Amino acid sequence: MMKRLFYSILLACSVLCYASCEDYETYADKKEKERDAIDRYIASENIKVISEAAFNAQGQTTDVASNEFVLFDRNGVYMQIVRKGCGEKLEEKKAVTLLCRFLEYNILADTTLLCNSKPFPVYSSVIQDFVDASQYVEKMSVVRTGTTITASFVSGLMTTYHGSTSVPSGWLVPLNYVNVGRPVDDGDEISKVRLIVPHSQGTGDATTGVYPCYYEITYEREN
Repeated sequence: MMKRLFYSILLACSVLCYASCEDYETYADKKEKERDAIDRYIASENIKVISEAAFNAQGQTTDVASNEFVLFDRNGVYMQIVRKGCGEKLEEKKAVTLLCRFLEYNILADTTLLCNSKPFPVYSSVIQDFVDASQYVEKMSVVRTGTTITASFVSGLMTTYHGSTSVPSGWLVPLNYVNVGRPVDDGDEISKVRLIVPHSQGTGDATTGVYPCYYEITYEREN
């Protein structure tokens, strides 16, 4: 009787151990799921991926009508320039404050996380109720040194939601290619990009969770 009980317990432990091993995901497994999610998103959105060589050959532009995104091999970020924007590119070694409107969409979970480019409800712990995120503009301080750009959030939703002032590296990629002026004359428009950002170039939450995000972002100089 005791022997049968022992083997029953041993069998149960083996089943639980096997199930636990089956549920466990390695980092490599998570990266593969991320890669698959990005590939599915690109296919579902009919995105045409072009190389950096093609991007440079056509004047560092992307054909929005063809839904072109350039893939940067060094960081895995995909970028579409919707508008290059008015004004000039970031000046060398000069701190500039940029105002951003954005949408952040978790590709793996198929859900919008944050958005201040249109009415979007977010929970405020201050008033313990939901508020309209479009009331808030994202503000970040940026410095360019050569092609290296560093930045930190000054205020806005990203710091509140993700708990960090660090700007995702993926957000900074377009700043070597777009202008960051303020509209002055009729017809002036601020720059706008669309991005697919892998976890390694995303927020701390994305890095920890190993999930990719799609972003739409506008950049405008504060003054």
